[in-house]
Amino acid sequence: MTLLEELSRIVGEAFASAALDPQLGRVTAADRPDLAQFQCNGALAAAKAAKQNPRALADKISETLRANPIFQEIAVAGPGFINIKLTDAYIAERVSQAIGDGRFGGWLHPSPEKIVIDYGGPNVAKPLHVGHLRAAIIGECLKRLFRFTGDQVVGDVHLGDWGLQMGQLISELQLRQPDLVYFDSGAKGPFPAEPPIGLTDLEEMYPAASAACKEDPARADLARKATKELQDGRPGYRALWRHFVDLSVAAMKRDYADLQVEFDLWKGEADADPLIPELAEDLQKRGVLEFSDGAQIVRVERPDDKKEMPPIIFRNSEGAVGYHATDIATIVDRQRSEHPDRILYVVDARQRLHFEQVFRAAEKAGYFEEARLEHLWFGTMNGKDGKPFKTREGGTLKLRHFIDMVTEKAAERLAESGFAEGYSAEETAGIARKVGVAALKFADLSNPRTSDYIFDLDRFMAFEGKTGPYLLYASVRVRSVLAKAEAAGAGGPGPVHITAPEERDLALSLLAFGEAVRDAYQKRLPHLLCDQAYGLAQAFSKFYAACRIVDEENMTARKSRLNLTAAAGGQLDQILDLLGIEAPNRM
Repeated sequence: MTLLEELSRIVGEAFASAALDPQLGRVTAADRPDLAQFQCNGALAAAKAAKQNPRALADKISETLRANPIFQEIAVAGPGFINIKLTDAYIAERVSQAIGDGRFGGWLHPSPEKIVIDYGGPNVAKPLHVGHLRAAIIGECLKRLFRFTGDQVVGDVHLGDWGLQMGQLISELQLRQPDLVYFDSGAKGPFPAEPPIGLTDLEEMYPAASAACKEDPARADLARKATKELQDGRPGYRALWRHFVDLSVAAMKRDYADLQVEFDLWKGEADADPLIPELAEDLQKRGVLEFSDGAQIVRVERPDDKKEMPPIIFRNSEGAVGYHATDIATIVDRQRSEHPDRILYVVDARQRLHFEQVFRAAEKAGYFEEARLEHLWFGTMNGKDGKPFKTREGGTLKLRHFIDMVTEKAAERLAESGFAEGYSAEETAGIARKVGVAALKFADLSNPRTSDYIFDLDRFMAFEGKTGPYLLYASVRVRSVLAKAEAAGAGGPGPVHITAPEERDLALSLLAFGEAVRDAYQKRLPHLLCDQAYGLAQAFSKFYAACRIVDEENMTARKSRLNLTAAAGGQLDQILDLLGIEAPNRM
């Protein structure tokens, strides 16, 4: 149990002994830390249900609690709030258990699940840009968090690799290089192993092709025909498609790696496409698919809907399938290949209606229970003007350029702060990259997932306040203290003994990790981990300033403080890892 779960159990038993609902004994962190460490407000609700005086009832429960030796003080405040302080001995015992479990007291899921997280969604032939940032950062954090709690998790990038953009690219290349073997209608292969173009060519071709199709109906018709022939299996077009995908994925992997983001599966819409004919037939047999104006649709409205819920268009009147169909097919594909208990989609808020339709359709067809399909939507990252982040010229900023930008800013801040002085150019550059990425990722994750936020590079790159660089500095400081202790022969960590307020506060901060992990997991909100990391770093900073550690003369106190120091560093690094942030060894 986490500390709050254990305290809630104990206080709940005191409520039960008074013939009251034990659930009312829920304990939370105190609203007034100057008065207490924890509090229980259940006496007010209990008194209302039992028609008793709430303060008298709180006094009665408090008398029961005072008999328990783990409590230093139980006090009743106001109309019936129960304020709780723990003994230093009990706090030391609990923090020692957390240190010894190898997880720093992190919460474990009591019933682990198999989960697929879909959190990429980039399109082939389009370079990653800042619009891809939040899905990657949030999804990677949730994947790591779920694994930490005991779930078996598969991360899937889910590429956009089967739509009209592929036909636009194929037709564009044909117009530029018509003599390539891929455009010989009689060619069956084998085709060249090396692509006929490079990544730079691919990234230039797509916007050119897209613009041409918008301007010229005949050009757009070429793209549509090429798309259909690709999807119908024309060998030369399939070979070109493979080249385009391989070029794009290689570039994506490099960019994602800079963000410490990794996927287990690199599947896309093309992997679900072969299932479409089978599903269309199956949906008809189940009475779910119907014809409307030449299209095949699935109605997903319900009698209790308070707003209009449009049907899914499985196939349009021209016979083409769209995202609704491929997303349903992807659910079936994941069900067959991965057998997940739950599928999570980390996709921005603009797709809320789309996923509600897809989830309803999947349940209506009997493919997957809607309650186990979750759209974890998120807000947008905006510039200082409050609009989606752009380049100074107003264009879309490539992710590669964005990472370079934050790295350059980090290098400036390192120089201004006097950090990394005397280090080699290579090590300094590596530290700058880690600091820049930490600033970027922490700025994103420290905001509630469902909120928009303003990206302010100067503020987020500061080494003070609630920032990624501040947490890296705290992590490096812990390593420095432990290295000095080892060099000085100060001895290793020993049993925890609490004698100073700052030791107590640090221990209590360490013990809050269990609740932070549980709440972040259950609410799917990474910013709760960021809050824990920042609170822990602050508590350690105060402890470091107030308590002698390496040169403490009392051996018992020194060993205890070294233990608390190592625990703080270990837990902080664990949280940074869950956030997908890598700390340098020194700074």
